[in-house]
Amino acid sequence: MTRRDSDRNRRQSRAQRKAALVAAIEQQRIDILVEAERWQHASAALDAGWQRIKRYRGLVYLAGGALLVGGARHPSSLLRMVRRLAAGGLLLNRARRILQQVR
Repeated sequence: MTRRDSDRNRRQSRAQRKAALVAAIEQQRIDILVEAERWQHASAALDAGWQRIKRYRGLVYLAGGALLVGGARHPSSLLRMVRRLAAGGLLLNRARRILQQVR
């Protein structure tokens, strides 16, 4: 085997490795695109909820400020209100679960 033949074999081997790497990279890109689509589909409900919350951001800030001022002036009534809101939220969640079981 001459030097020219061995150089040709090395170039072909290198070209084959490069082609294999390029194919692997392309497959990884396709996999990433598929997973990104799945992620967007799975998080669509969360994104919609977040957009809904963002729409009322000013009201949330205003209510939070009012609670802070009221809480600074009367801490015991703020704690009582927080407990009632937490209990109401838990009751609503339980009622929602019960209604889903009935359906």
